[in-house]
Amino acid sequence: MTDRPRDVFVVDAVRTPIGKYGGALSGVRPDDLAAHVVKALVDRAPGLDPATIDDVYLGNANGAGEENRDVARMAVLLAGLPVTVPGVTVNRLCGSGMEAVIQAARAVALGDASVAIAGGVESMSRAPWVLPKPERAFPAAPGTLHSTTLGWRLTNPEMPDEWTVALGEGAELIADRYGITRAQQDAYALAGHEKAARAWKDGAFDAEVVPYGTDPSALVRDESIRENTSLQALAALPPAFRKASAARWGSPGTAAGEGTVTAGNSSPLNDGAAALLLMDERGLRATGCAPLARIRSSAVTALEPQYFGLGPVEAAPRALAKAGRRLTDLSTVELNEAFAAQALGCLAGLPELDPTLVNPHGGALALGHPLGASGARITGAVAHRLAAAGSGTGLATLCIGVGQGLAVVLER
Repeated sequence: MTDRPRDVFVVDAVRTPIGKYGGALSGVRPDDLAAHVVKALVDRAPGLDPATIDDVYLGNANGAGEENRDVARMAVLLAGLPVTVPGVTVNRLCGSGMEAVIQAARAVALGDASVAIAGGVESMSRAPWVLPKPERAFPAAPGTLHSTTLGWRLTNPEMPDEWTVALGEGAELIADRYGITRAQQDAYALAGHEKAARAWKDGAFDAEVVPYGTDPSALVRDESIRENTSLQALAALPPAFRKASAARWGSPGTAAGEGTVTAGNSSPLNDGAAALLLMDERGLRATGCAPLARIRSSAVTALEPQYFGLGPVEAAPRALAKAGRRLTDLSTVELNEAFAAQALGCLAGLPELDPTLVNPHGGALALGHPLGASGARITGAVAHRLAAAGSGTGLATLCIGVGQGLAVVLER
């Protein structure tokens, strides 16, 4: 142990291209996706002896399918790392990948590790259906399968109804609170697709994306970007949540009783993995690696579950305060987008945040949101942008289902 926390450096950050639901990565097991990014990090650090990696932390929100046997440890073995390298899987739902980074950074800061890998993985395409065991033996009634892809299932009946609304209905509640219109949500979504398409064209992701596969069918680019969409196309999509739930929840919706949240202004279902290589100064000296950025602070907060999307509104300022910084000190921001209404609600709740700094290369509405990987993806993206700029303070933050917020502050 050290007497004071050590500096924690992000040496590298990689991610797969993000596949769409049932798309190019749907045939790939999540443990193989995780192994891919772990191996890529090691391969990109030729001075690193893999045997010196103290631990591998990976986030995963599902854990019910092929990733069920501690996917971090599976990734270590499948990536060909020495069997002496351990691995641990953490779950904070949508924040799992960022939680993994925070836990790994804490271990390095405390001297429990000198070199660590942290990231996350999710295959929403391959999330299984589950059949609960019956309450009594030899049941006569049929059983019910539940999808583990996204959202509430097998809900505890003791939970108040208002806490267990669909995620999209939670976005509608945020739209109600801040008066966010359907037109504003669609415009935000369109801008995200345009920024993401432009970023790929300009090579903005070249430093972080490691394509999956080598044959002509390999995925080399994020699959959910709709660069040819338009406001007209987005406006034609029906509400996805409130029309069905308006009667139950008494939601006002529009004059027609419909909502504003659609498939076009919501994040899609996705598959992907991301990982970061973290070191202290001793690790840097031993490997000869140069860091992208330094992790300064982090924060986790919680709020009413139905307003989960507003988690960053408290988490971001709290993390910045720990670093002695304010929203006005930021030079780049990644705000994960579960829904356009949710992202716009966070911007409304953080009026000092310059919106032009947020998601300059597009966010999850366009790039995709593979739950357990997203927190690591956005943290790595901030690190790469700080390195490209040469200096600055960056923030990565995201909302979490069941009502939490998570944030990390990085500097260079």
